[in-house]
Amino acid sequence: MSVHGVQGEERGDYTKAESRQIRQRSLRLLGSLLSPLVRRVVLTGVVVVISTAAQVAGPALIAIGIDRGLPALIDGDALPIALVVAAYLFTGIIGAVLIAWYTVLSARISQAVLIDLRKRVFLHTQKLSLEFHESYTSGRIIARQTSDLDAIRELLDSGVNQLVQGALYMAFIAIAMFALDWRSGLILFAFLIPLGVLTRWFQVNSQRGFRLTRVASARLIVQFVETMTGIRAVKAFRKEARNEEEYAELVESYRASNGRVIRLFGIFDPGLILIGNVALAAMLLLGGLRVAGGSLEIGVLLGVLLYTRQFFFPAQEIAMFYNSYQSAAAALEKVSGVLEERPGVADPVAPVDLWEAKGDVRFDGVEFAYTEDRVILPRFDLEIAAGQVIALVGSTGAGKSTLAKLISRFYDPSSGAVELDGVDLRDLHPKDLRRAIVMVTQEAYLFSGTVSENIALGKPDASHDEIVQAAMAVGAHEFIQALPDGYDTDVNKRGGRVSAGQRQLISFARAFLADPAVLILDEATASLDIPSERLVQEGLTTLLARRTAVIIAHRLSTVAIADRVLVMEHGRIVEDGTPRDLIAGTGRFAQLHAAWRESLV
Repeated sequence: MSVHGVQGEERGDYTKAESRQIRQRSLRLLGSLLSPLVRRVVLTGVVVVISTAAQVAGPALIAIGIDRGLPALIDGDALPIALVVAAYLFTGIIGAVLIAWYTVLSARISQAVLIDLRKRVFLHTQKLSLEFHESYTSGRIIARQTSDLDAIRELLDSGVNQLVQGALYMAFIAIAMFALDWRSGLILFAFLIPLGVLTRWFQVNSQRGFRLTRVASARLIVQFVETMTGIRAVKAFRKEARNEEEYAELVESYRASNGRVIRLFGIFDPGLILIGNVALAAMLLLGGLRVAGGSLEIGVLLGVLLYTRQFFFPAQEIAMFYNSYQSAAAALEKVSGVLEERPGVADPVAPVDLWEAKGDVRFDGVEFAYTEDRVILPRFDLEIAAGQVIALVGSTGAGKSTLAKLISRFYDPSSGAVELDGVDLRDLHPKDLRRAIVMVTQEAYLFSGTVSENIALGKPDASHDEIVQAAMAVGAHEFIQALPDGYDTDVNKRGGRVSAGQRQLISFARAFLADPAVLILDEATASLDIPSERLVQEGLTTLLARRTAVIIAHRLSTVAIADRVLVMEHGRIVEDGTPRDLIAGTGRFAQLHAAWRESLV
């Protein structure tokens, strides 16, 4: 399925045929999750059947004890009543032990399925290409791993247990009723009609009510997250009062939707009790008349009354299962949609090893388009010699970042080939590709952990001295030493303890420690102030001396260290030369440089 197909599925705008395909896909996923657990599932099924049968046996044994054991005891024979009591205790103990075992077994199956599913989603989303992650928002990916998996967990942990135990309990009670007295069984079956009508009414209305509650809850969460994330803008534009009104409306909507669901329960729960009490009264009246007439034994009547009272208890749990099932089924469809995605940049079938890359980069007849009607790079040829520093300059949308992403193989060209040392990147072994080419973007992401650990991401086995040397090379050593714990300072989530410019310097040190043959800087100096940028440029001059580099920058001061400047417009190279030659000319770069110089005055 394509990214656009997944997005259509998210909105729910798919045909009946597509709906069938989605259901089949979900069932395949569920089957693949359960197939390694077949023995556990079978054992769990056997345990729950036996435990439920043991629990249901009680009223029948009481009936036997009253009708058979008590008369025998009156006649001086205590053996029958003793056997009945022993059987009652035995079934009670067996039922309790087995239901405890069933709870443990079902929990282990649930956890095994969820662990497998979580791993699949995490590992698969990592493998998917950049195109998927740029189209499929991170919030939705997070939802797949959190709320959707939680819905599936809730169904597996409690919903299935409620359904299986409740359905078996009602079925076994019905069987026991017919075994004790088939006429009473028929009366009980008559009450299934109002029970079915009430349950169906509750299922339909509660499904709609719970859906509205989830929507209201999601809107509430989005409003809260957006307010807290953009708190600086809220403060700057004095948006507190408006936010208060909007949030109050969302809270009221959430309260109203919850109120509707509560009212449904206010009808459903008393309705169940009413049906159960009416059924019990009918059993007592008709059974009492039959006992008086001598056609029904008193013990059987007591057993029938006990079964009738117990029969309606699981009905609410079974009705609630329907809502859990609907939520989990929708979640499974969304998760299976992500797992169905295929990487747009696939690993080679027969990878070519490139142990020591020199850094020769070549574009041979490359064309690239995100969609058929959105061509970014028309027919494109380019050669970058090993060790050459290239600066890409041009207006926004000229294709500079796309070219960099093709070199990094975040995307594959629509046609033609991008080669490293004569090897098509599509044939190059992934480990060699990632070792040979490193890209530093404007978003200098720092992972939770220490500064040292973040720098070592470029070379996990690096020593502390190597990490320090890399930091010194890019001018990061001084500010890192000034941090509370130096290199052992925890940067917190997204680098909370360091500024944007400092995060960028750390990402530079990370990239330089990796020592790639080709280094790509995509607007990597955008977050740096002028002193920091000059300091980084000093490090770049030294560290780029023996490697191929592609620098994309709007700041023309960064271009000064380049050996060659490529000016791009509409996916084509319109100027190619040294910075000095292009500045001396009258072309596009000379105009950009002149405008930049004027801005400094």
